[in-house]
Amino acid sequence: MDQREGWNVMAITLVVAVGLSLYVGRMQAAVTLPPESRPLKRQFYKKLNTCANVEAFVQHQVKLWWDKDKSIAPKLLKILYADCMINGCDASILLDGPHTEKKAIQDLSVDGFRLIDKIKTVVDDRCKGPVVSCADILNLAVRDALHLAGAPGAPSYPVYLGRRDGLGSNAAWVDLPSPSISSEGGLAYFRSKGLDAQDYVTLLGSHTIGKAHCSYIRNRLYNFNKTGKPDPTMSKSTLDKLRRQCPSSLKKGQEDPTVFLTDKYGPNYTFSNAYYSNVLSKDSVLRVDQQLLFNKNTSPKVLEYAGKFEEFRQGFALSMSRMGGLKVLTGKQGEIRRNCRFTNKNNPKIK
Repeated sequence: MDQREGWNVMAITLVVAVGLSLYVGRMQAAVTLPPESRPLKRQFYKKLNTCANVEAFVQHQVKLWWDKDKSIAPKLLKILYADCMINGCDASILLDGPHTEKKAIQDLSVDGFRLIDKIKTVVDDRCKGPVVSCADILNLAVRDALHLAGAPGAPSYPVYLGRRDGLGSNAAWVDLPSPSISSEGGLAYFRSKGLDAQDYVTLLGSHTIGKAHCSYIRNRLYNFNKTGKPDPTMSKSTLDKLRRQCPSSLKKGQEDPTVFLTDKYGPNYTFSNAYYSNVLSKDSVLRVDQQLLFNKNTSPKVLEYAGKFEEFRQGFALSMSRMGGLKVLTGKQGEIRRNCRFTNKNNPKIK
């Protein structure tokens, strides 16, 4: 965070103090992992003596990819979110098929699957067979990509392992909310999945390295709520900038442009807390982000994170672990896939 962003927060010190007091009361509800994640363990494969160096293998492959394509960090994050929030963290988003989750309209822009394929091939080769689940590989890869995306102090957190892979995937299951959802609707959605307000505010911070198609914000720029006017909660400078990037309509054959969700860090895919400063100054690109400022259950945490990167870093690590523990399959549930794109039953290479 630069000096200007720091002063933006300091100007409202009293409000921050109030926010912190509210935060302390809510923090107690978000310091533990979901009950279903209890069978997960640190160094699970090392303890089983099946793939002791899996984390090193995953980290190396992610670094190789990152060096060529830094956009892999938000891509992997999006995969994990799309997986865990639908049917739990069971790698169902990775399955191919005409009616799988990949085919849901909300998931058509999800990308990054080839890296997971590559990691799976390497891990199975080094560990002499399919002993590490695709679900665990995905969680490890996201953690390592996030660490690479950050300046010093970026989140690197222990990933609890032992997930098994799901046996199905259905586009009809996908209920991911719209980027225009209200804060009340977003909070209700997260709570329905077993997460809370702190997780909601914290995980939205991943938008600091995100992009969005203009189609998701065109109504904010030109015809908010069918008024023929822009969203009044967007600053004039951001409105003018985004209008230059996103025309009111597209010409025939013209691709829908994309915009970074944070100007300062987005193009470099650098993980930071700039997202929250944008919320405070009404410079958020997506309505779902800007709405955090106007909800009493979310605004105190926005204020805290905007002023304290360390609090955001720690909070993000916790919320990622909580999301990564949702409805996991363990023990003899599910399976360990040989190919992340197919269940073993449907794998064309398995006779």
